[in-house]
Amino acid sequence: MKLKSSEPFWLIKNGLLHSYPSLRHNAVAEVLIIGGGITGSLIAHQCIKEGYETVLVDRREVANGSTSATTSMLQYEIDVPLYELSGKIGEKGALESYRACCRSINDLSEISREVHSGCEFKKKDSLYFAALKKDRDRLKKEYEARRKAGFSVRWLEEDDVRERYGLQNAFGGILSGQAASADAFRLTHDILNYNHQKGLAVYDKTEIREVSYKPGGVTAVTADGHTIRARKIIYCNGFESTGIVREKFVKLISTYAVAGEQNDHLHPELANVLIWNTGNPYTYMRVTDDSRLLIGGEDEDFVNTAKRDALLGKKQLKLEKRVQRMMPELDFRTDFAWAGTFGETKDGLPVIGKHRDFPSAYFVLGFGGNGITFSVTGMQMVSAMLKNKKHPLEEYFKFRV
Repeated sequence: MKLKSSEPFWLIKNGLLHSYPSLRHNAVAEVLIIGGGITGSLIAHQCIKEGYETVLVDRREVANGSTSATTSMLQYEIDVPLYELSGKIGEKGALESYRACCRSINDLSEISREVHSGCEFKKKDSLYFAALKKDRDRLKKEYEARRKAGFSVRWLEEDDVRERYGLQNAFGGILSGQAASADAFRLTHDILNYNHQKGLAVYDKTEIREVSYKPGGVTAVTADGHTIRARKIIYCNGFESTGIVREKFVKLISTYAVAGEQNDHLHPELANVLIWNTGNPYTYMRVTDDSRLLIGGEDEDFVNTAKRDALLGKKQLKLEKRVQRMMPELDFRTDFAWAGTFGETKDGLPVIGKHRDFPSAYFVLGFGGNGITFSVTGMQMVSAMLKNKKHPLEEYFKFRV
């Protein structure tokens, strides 16, 4: 399944960083990881650190799926507000989910340093603003819920947002002190290269056609007829897991993004904040390290790649108009435009854990706007599961079908 309709900014900016061979022999491992994006790289990092003999495969070049299309906005805020999530899964589960995402940003900073990544990881603030006046009251309710829970938040009035960031038509917002940005494509390559040197076997352009599951292990067969036998298999293939699991457990969404030309006249504070709003679908925005404004949104239900790709020109124009409404004095011109597909769950939470139909298998599927931070939590959860231990978030992140 094709993920993008034109090359995303990150792919062009970085070029071909590391290349790995396809699998041309039979292999045996303790852990087999399916998916060479940011999630697979993080899970592999944990497995190698704990001494498991690990093989990772991807049917494309590594990091060339959803990881190349992400905007790499690292936030602890989940797509479902804290007060709403408390109503869905209980206050304890909601708080633990938000706090796990909060910790994940610091953990990812440490991983970036550990692997000596050039991913331009940078701690930032996060602004969540009311796109309409009628959204203000529920946003204030969310602010109070986060403040009461002990998160570092401030309420900004409309004038504060305009003065601080130069944004028009923002009717108040929550400023959070815990967020970050990075180049996830580069980070994925750096994590895989670091662990490859420590013994991780990486094979890209290797498609798994068939897997037999037994309580004692799995046998995967590639398109070329080679086999990989492993004690455990871990699926880190995002929305493509819908081709494996028969139940409808996630909704597929097409999203669009544009990156502008380099611009030295952006409001200086925009470089220090991630921005998103209460729109449905919401708009999200950040500045890259080379002074490009990146804005995304205009989501649509995913039908097929052809229909998604056909909308790219129209979506680009809509995103440009959104920039103009928010920053009317900015001369914004698009340099890159692309589309991607991601999964969305009803409660905004990931799917991490076992499935009754797949013995010896685990799934680490970080959906929604928090896919990367959920994947960091997935590292800790996989560590526990491989040792037959329970993790506090296991009950909340399990398959909900």
